[in-house]
Amino acid sequence: MSIVRKVRAIERLFDRLDGEIKVFQQTSGLHCYAGCGKCCNKSDIDASPLEFLPLAFHWFINHEAEQKLELLNQEQSPICHIYSPLSIGHLTNGSCQIYQHRGLICRLFGYGASKDKLGQLRLVTCKLIKENQLESYEKTQQLLKDAEYVPVFSDYYKKLAQIDFHLGNQIMPINEAMKEALEVVLSHYAYRPFPRPRKKAA
Repeated sequence: MSIVRKVRAIERLFDRLDGEIKVFQQTSGLHCYAGCGKCCNKSDIDASPLEFLPLAFHWFINHEAEQKLELLNQEQSPICHIYSPLSIGHLTNGSCQIYQHRGLICRLFGYGASKDKLGQLRLVTCKLIKENQLESYEKTQQLLKDAEYVPVFSDYYKKLAQIDFHLGNQIMPINEAMKEALEVVLSHYAYRPFPRPRKKAA
């Protein structure tokens, strides 16, 4: 499968997930706080290169791939490279620089569930939501017990890996995942013509 086809397949998967999360938000009442970047400002976020392939491809077609790779190679901080804090004094307030192309982990956190040792679903969300949206959080816990649908981390990572088993099953620090995705795209087009621009819908 070509890079372009993989990117389109990942984008379709992300669009499906975004739709499911929107429904889940409406059902549960849970929501992220505007301007909050607490979950992004963590040093232990892991991801796969495959979920950042659309981002790497976006940088490539906009002639930014080599520059971004150089910046990532120079990056000393483990905090996500595309997270932009409001200021040095407010590191947990900020936003994603390129939200449209954020990874799968970024989309699932807060609105996805994982399975415990007994196979029971547990919502994976932040402390702020658990403590400050207690009513909605408890409602969500009941929804999970009642087997209402919620996106599940492992299910979506399996679907992602079906697009590219190798890249989808590598889990590494988030900035390393971006670097690997960039290197895959740059390597693919090293001896191939530049991809044709996507046709705009009429």
